[in-house]
Amino acid sequence: MFQCKARLGVALAALVLAACSGQPGRPAKTPDPVKDSGPPQPVDMLATPEPTPVREPIGKAGNKSPYRVDGVTYRVRKGVKGYREKGHASWYGTKFHGRRTANGEVYNMYAMSAAHKTLPLPSYAKVTNLENGRSVIVRVNDRGPFVPGRIIDLSYTAAQKLGYINKGVARVEVVALDPDTLPSANETLAVEKDVAAREVLAQDASFKLPANTFLQVGAYGNADKAEQIRAQVAALVDYPVSVSSVARGGARLYRVRIGPLSQQRALVAARESVQENRLGEPQVVYE
Repeated sequence: MFQCKARLGVALAALVLAACSGQPGRPAKTPDPVKDSGPPQPVDMLATPEPTPVREPIGKAGNKSPYRVDGVTYRVRKGVKGYREKGHASWYGTKFHGRRTANGEVYNMYAMSAAHKTLPLPSYAKVTNLENGRSVIVRVNDRGPFVPGRIIDLSYTAAQKLGYINKGVARVEVVALDPDTLPSANETLAVEKDVAAREVLAQDASFKLPANTFLQVGAYGNADKAEQIRAQVAALVDYPVSVSSVARGGARLYRVRIGPLSQQRALVAARESVQENRLGEPQVVYE
């Protein structure tokens, strides 16, 4: 279902589109004739940070048990402790980008997320590509893949970091992560991810981005709030920060954006500054 054609290339981070379909609490990825693929523009996501496992409330959305898909009955696990499985991983991209995931969130193929048939939503897992030894941490927020022999469906970014974008599938090991049993693992994971990201950047820190690359800090319904955020961000970064308005669904939103940014080094530095000061989770946009 998710055999995909992909391209690698330029920018870092994620685009978030408005939700357009899907039912919270139900499997989001039902078959349709549209072929899945990677993004229309090549995107290099190797330096994307991975999520740190935290305890999150398990809601009703996406956790109905048992449930049936294509005549098969699945039972959602009551917890993540002890789950470890080997099998094949696939990935999904533009076909579902912007749609609702099974737990009601919006699928973002540029985020470090995954779909699983039985792990509670949301939860976290470590996925290792058994063919090359690479590992990533993902946040599970969707159901699938409903294809025999496949045990997990990763986002475009997660699959790219594991090195199987072009192949479409890879043999992996999936280990569920329980934050309550990782006493100091969060700190260790954070250090490992930071080192990995810096190694990637060191290889090509001056990588040029498309001339129309921006980081969008957020979109706000109040112009004064947007201007307040703009001023705070402008005090942190050495790049232009602007507010632009756009009409969406009968309302007007005020978007705070950093840029244009011409180099990957600048993009990463600006993103980290905003995140460290808890002003938002900047997403890459092209204008």
